[in-house]
Amino acid sequence: MIRSSTGASLHVLLVEDSAMLSAMLRDMLDELDHVEVAATAPDEPTALQELEQQPIDLLIVDLELREGSGLGVLRHIREEPNRYGRPVRAVFSNYGHEVLRARCKTLGVQHFFDKSLQLDELLDFVQETAQRHIRPDGHDGRDGGGPANLDGYDGFGGPNSRK
Repeated sequence: MIRSSTGASLHVLLVEDSAMLSAMLRDMLDELDHVEVAATAPDEPTALQELEQQPIDLLIVDLELREGSGLGVLRHIREEPNRYGRPVRAVFSNYGHEVLRARCKTLGVQHFFDKSLQLDELLDFVQETAQRHIRPDGHDGRDGGGPANLDGYDGFGGPNSRK
């Protein structure tokens, strides 16, 4: 079973263990057109439970979590897409070492954003993803799990990222 949301909003799962940062990001994301933060999760078990319970279009995940890890969440999605869905996957983390970026890419991450440098780029990416999700012609803009890459985003770098 391929699960995806229906409706006029991009449904986002935000996986972040800092309550303060999670609340701030949720508020910022909720202000974007056609974006709904469907759930937040502070750890891997809660993230997997949310993915199982509802269709998610975009997963934004930190790698370092209170319990488990963002890599664990990504691994489960890759290994069991019929159970957890096929959301577009983005990492928002302070841990941007090239080895971690490569590992994330093998786990299906389309975009990697550095927390200390790329908050604006993350928000732009989410807004663009929402616009592609809901196009004026009524189609959702997805082709089996979201765009592999968006114009203007190389996914693992960009003009402000560390190489």
